[in-house]
Amino acid sequence: MSTLDKHISIPKSTATGDDLDFDFLRKKGMEYIEHLGGKLWTDYNLHDPGITILEMLCYAITDLGQRINMPIADILAGKDQAGVEKQFFRATEILPCKPVTALDYRKLFIDIPGVKNCWLKTYSKKVYVDCKQQLLSYDKNDFAATLPAFRKDFLLKGLYTLLVDFEDFGHMDSTQQKAKKQQIKDIIFRKYHENRNLCEDLVKIEQVKSHPISVCAIIDISPGADEEFVHARVLRAIEKYFSPPLTFYSLREMLDKGYASHEIFEGPLLDNGFIDTEELRKTELRREVRLSDIINIIMDIEEVHEVKEISLNDCDAPGEGDNWIICVDKDHKPRLCSKSTFSYTKGILPVNINRQAVETYKKQLEAQEAEDREKARLDKELKLPAGRYTETGAYTTIQNDFPDTYGIGVNGLPSTAGTSRKAWAKQLKGYLLFYDQILASYFKHLESVKDLLSKDGELTRTYFTQAVKDIGDFDLIAGTDYTMNDDEGLADVLFASFDHSVERRNNLLDHLIARFAERFGDYAFLMKTLYGSASEEIVLTNKQAFLKEYATVSAERGSAFNYYNQPKERLWNTNNVSGIQKRIARLAGIKNYFRRDLSRSFVQVYSLVNHEGETVFKWRIRNESNHIILSSTEAFPSVKLAVEELYFAVRQVMETRKKLVEKAFEKPISEIAIDNVEIHLSPGGKFSFHIINPEFESASHPDRIIAKQFKYYNTQQELKNALTGLIDFVKFTFTEEGIFLIEHTLLLPDVTKNTTDTGFLPICTDDCEECHTIDPYSYRVSIVLPGYTLRFSDPAFREYLENLIRQELPAHILARICWIGYRKGEIPDEENDLLYFEKTYKAFLEAKTSVGTAQDKEKLEAFTDALSQLNTIYPVGRLYDCEEEEEHPEGKVILGRTNLGTL
Repeated sequence: MSTLDKHISIPKSTATGDDLDFDFLRKKGMEYIEHLGGKLWTDYNLHDPGITILEMLCYAITDLGQRINMPIADILAGKDQAGVEKQFFRATEILPCKPVTALDYRKLFIDIPGVKNCWLKTYSKKVYVDCKQQLLSYDKNDFAATLPAFRKDFLLKGLYTLLVDFEDFGHMDSTQQKAKKQQIKDIIFRKYHENRNLCEDLVKIEQVKSHPISVCAIIDISPGADEEFVHARVLRAIEKYFSPPLTFYSLREMLDKGYASHEIFEGPLLDNGFIDTEELRKTELRREVRLSDIINIIMDIEEVHEVKEISLNDCDAPGEGDNWIICVDKDHKPRLCSKSTFSYTKGILPVNINRQAVETYKKQLEAQEAEDREKARLDKELKLPAGRYTETGAYTTIQNDFPDTYGIGVNGLPSTAGTSRKAWAKQLKGYLLFYDQILASYFKHLESVKDLLSKDGELTRTYFTQAVKDIGDFDLIAGTDYTMNDDEGLADVLFASFDHSVERRNNLLDHLIARFAERFGDYAFLMKTLYGSASEEIVLTNKQAFLKEYATVSAERGSAFNYYNQPKERLWNTNNVSGIQKRIARLAGIKNYFRRDLSRSFVQVYSLVNHEGETVFKWRIRNESNHIILSSTEAFPSVKLAVEELYFAVRQVMETRKKLVEKAFEKPISEIAIDNVEIHLSPGGKFSFHIINPEFESASHPDRIIAKQFKYYNTQQELKNALTGLIDFVKFTFTEEGIFLIEHTLLLPDVTKNTTDTGFLPICTDDCEECHTIDPYSYRVSIVLPGYTLRFSDPAFREYLENLIRQELPAHILARICWIGYRKGEIPDEENDLLYFEKTYKAFLEAKTSVGTAQDKEKLEAFTDALSQLNTIYPVGRLYDCEEEEEHPEGKVILGRTNLGTL
C-alpha cells in the first residue's frame, strides 16, 4: 500500500521555461486556433497570414521571456545607476541591532579607542520590605521593629557595573592618565545610554585592578637572533596571556572563518570592524596563571631554543618560591611587576639587552596591530551586485517585423497600391495594435518591477503602459485619447476602470512586509470596522510608514530612550523615545510617537451659554498652523455628545474620496455633493463647503450638515485646495493619539546610597506570601495612553492594542497599561489626570537627565504620586433588568473594561 507524504513543500523554482521556447509557444497557439476556429479555418501552412501573426507574437513573447530571465541585478538597475541600493536594505542597515546581551555591550565598548577589554557585571542592590506597612528601604534597620513574618527583601534586577581594562597609557604621566581614563568613561556612559536596554541602567564604571606577578627566566636563543626583538616578543606574548587582546576582523576575514552574513552582522555595528563572538566569550578575566603556560608561549617564539630556568611568584606574597600555579583575585587581571627579570644566552654566552631598542620594537609590534585594525575598519560593507542597465522596458512594434508584402512595416505600401489595399493595411495595423499595446504594457511592467518591490513602498500606481511609437501613419489609426508623450495619462485611459490602486498597493506592501515576517492583517480588519471605506487608504499609509522606518523599528525594538545629559529639546516634543514605542506606533497606526503634551491636541471642545442660559459645548479642529479648519454647527448639552459628533464628522471627511473631489473640479461647479462634502455657492459668487451626514438626503433636514469650515473662497481652485488639504490633514496628520512609556527602573532612589529620604513606589501587598510580587521596579513599565480618542475609546481597539503591546514587549518585562485623561479644558485642570501626569513627567525628566542614577527628591515624588494615582477611563455601561429583552451592545457591562453609569 502506498503511503502519502505528510510533508508539504513549496518548490523553490516553478519556472517551466516555456516563455523562452518558440516552438512550444507556436504549438500551443496552433492548438488554441484549432479549438476556437477549426470549423472555419483549416489552412495552417507557413504562408497563411494568421500563422505569420502567431509567429510574430511568439517571437515577441520569447523576447519578453529572455528579459525576465536576465540577472536580477540587471532587471533592478535604474537609469540613474542607483542600482539595487534603492530596492533593498544594505546588510549594515538591516542586520545589526542595538545591543541586547552582555557580549553585545562588550563589543560596543571595546570598539571605543582606549578600551582593551571590559566585562559587564550585575550591580547588587538589596531592597528591604515591610509588608505590613507597605514600605521599602535600602536600610534593613529601618524595619528592625517589624515582625520577621512581615519582613522581606529582594535584589534589584537590570542594574550593572562595567569593569574596564584600559589600554596602556605609559607614555603619559599620572595626571594625564587619570584625565584620559575619565574621558573614556564619559564616552562609555554616553554610548551606553545611546544603546540602553529597556528597564536597565549602568550604575558605575570601574577600572580592573591588577594582580602583580613576577616571572624570572633565563632563555637561550639562536645565535643569529635579534635579542632585543626576541625580548619584545616575549614581553608581548606574556602580556597577551595575562590579558588576551581582541582582534578586529574585516568582513572578508569573517567570511573566510566560515561565518554567514547574518552571523557576522549580529549585534551592534562597530566602527573598527567585527569581533568574533566565540573569541570574545573566551576572554574572561583569568583566575589563575600557570607556569607551564608561560613556558609554552615563550617556546612558541621561533628564535627561542630553550627555557633554561624559570620561576613564577606572587609579587604581593611574602617570600620567594617556584610556584607552578598562582590564583588571581576575583575581578583582577595579572600584570608583570617590576621584580620580573629576563636573561638571554646564545649557547654558553650571556647576552646584554638594550632596553631602548626593546621599547622601539614593542612600539613597532603595537603599530602593526593598529594597522591591522585599520584594515578591518575599512572593510565592513557587504557589497551589492552591480547591475547593468539594459532598458528592459523598451518595446518596438511587431508590425515592423512582418514581410514587406503586408505593407505595414517601415517601408509601407508601394505608391501604386489602390485604395482598398491601403484600407486592408490600416485594418491590419489597427488589429495588431491591440497586441502591440498588451505587449508594450508587459514590457513596461517588467521595467517597473524595481519600483513595485522597492523597500521605499511609495509607488502611487500599480498598472503601467507605454505608447507604441514606431508605427507608420499612427495618427490615422489611434484616436485622440491615445497620448504619445504621457505614459501615465495613457495608463489612466486604459486601466482606470479596473485599477483598484489602493487595494493593489496594499497587497504589494503586504508582500514586502511579509518578507520581514511581519503582518497587518488584524489591524486592517479592525480599522475597517472603525473607519469603513476610508480604512484602506489609512492602512496603506501606515504600512508605508512602517516599511520606511523598518530598519529603525527592527533594530531598536528592545532599546530604551536616552535620558542621560540631554538638552531640553531632546526630552520633550522629541522622537527620543524607546524603540518599543516606535514599533508599537507603526504597527498600530499611531501617526505621532513623539513625547509631547497629548492633552493639548488639534481638537478644542469649548463651552458657552446659550440664549436659554444653559451651558452647552461646541468643538473645532485646528491645523498645524493653529488655524481653525473645521467647526461644529450644533451646540451639545455635554462634552461626551460633542466629542461623539466630532469624530462622526472626522469619519465623514475620511470617507470622502479625494480622487472624486479632484475629478469633480475638472469642470466648473456650483452646488454639488461629493461623497460626504457639500459645496455651496453664495449669491455673491463665493464658494464654501460643509460636511454632511449622508444618511439624510434632504437638503432641508436639520441634521444633514454636521460641520463647516466658516470661510469663503473666491475661486474654484482655492476651494479645491482647501478641501483636498482638509482631507489630507484629517487622514494623514490629524491625531490625538500618542503613547508614554515609563521605566520603573528610572524611578529608583539613588542606588549608590544605603539610606535615602526619597520615596519609593508603593507596593500592593498586605503580606509576604510567595505568590505576591513585592518588587515594583525590576523589569516593570507603565504605559500611558489617552483614553478619549476615537480608536482608544473603542473596546475592541483597546483589546487589540493591549495584546500588541504585550506581544511586542520583551518577554521578561511586565507592563501596566493605563487609558487616562481628558483634553485640556474639558474638565478643571486639577482634576485632569493626564495634564498633571504630563506636567510632572516633564519636570522629572528635566531633573533626571543631569543627575544620572541620583534623583531630585521633589520632582521624583511628584511624578511617582501622579503615576500611582492614574485612573483608567472605561466606557460607561448600564445594568439591565433581568426581564428586559433588548440589551444594547454599546451599553454592556464587561468585567474589567466598563464603568457603571450613574442613576
